[in-house]
Amino acid sequence: MKVTVVGAGAVGASCAEYIAMKNFAAEVVLVDIKEGFAEGKAMDLMQTASLNGFDTKITGTTNDYTKTAGSKVAVITSGIPRKPGMTREELIGINAGIVKEVAQNILKHSPEAIIIVVSNPMDTMAYLVHKVTGLPKNRIIGMGGALDSARFKYRLAEALECPISDVDGMVIAAHSDTGMLPLTRMATRNGVPVTAFLNEEKIQYVTEETKVGGATLTKLLGTSAWYAPGAAVSVMVQSILNDQKKMIPCSVLLEGEYGQQDICLGVPCIIGKDGIESIVALDLNDAEKEKFQTAATAVRDVNGDLKL
Repeated sequence: MKVTVVGAGAVGASCAEYIAMKNFAAEVVLVDIKEGFAEGKAMDLMQTASLNGFDTKITGTTNDYTKTAGSKVAVITSGIPRKPGMTREELIGINAGIVKEVAQNILKHSPEAIIIVVSNPMDTMAYLVHKVTGLPKNRIIGMGGALDSARFKYRLAEALECPISDVDGMVIAAHSDTGMLPLTRMATRNGVPVTAFLNEEKIQYVTEETKVGGATLTKLLGTSAWYAPGAAVSVMVQSILNDQKKMIPCSVLLEGEYGQQDICLGVPCIIGKDGIESIVALDLNDAEKEKFQTAATAVRDVNGDLKL
């Protein structure tokens, strides 16, 4: 099966690399507007194939969407990266126009494609794709929750001083510094609640460090992170192409679920060959419901800036 990744920058190239290295896709097409850039990235990645043992074909093209025809999944990473001191919300004016054009171009040549949105502000960009394409909700997925949950598990393992494979947990609500909701109450180490190992101070530290995970890396790197976002996308794409039906927190259009309407927010979903196959209903407590509602209000404020 073919996968398209639009945007051949660090995040897009990382998506292509992880997808190829896992060897579950027949072809990955990289698309970029910069002349020769996607072609160069594709060539560089293909020269690792014999070294890394994959047979996935990676090709690149400069804004020629005919080469993406027949893609099962299309990943939108394009847009300007988050810069130091810049909030995700400040990106909306520039990135909305880019994402709208990309989504329309994808569907011209792959009308059945499932679209994964990575561009920031991610929840708002996923909502934008819904509004401009009219696709059913199962075919538009925002990546944020998968990445945020990986960062949460990293911080939990760090606090627990244990292997990360021992840890499970998820982050829901908004993909933003203030809107994330790490579900510490439900997080476990090999099935045992982490509250059995960590005091309230440590749990609060994990929560706050998770919420500023993206900003921390932006400050250190001078730009947005790319390895973990690429890996998060690859897990989602693999679950779709292999019909794995993994439960992955991701941004989806809510139509009554979690008490919300007409908004994209992060919730746990079952991901399979049709994209979002179902939304998992969590039994949130009152404090969690309040934080979820606060996140929804903030995302709606950003959505209001879209020129639909």
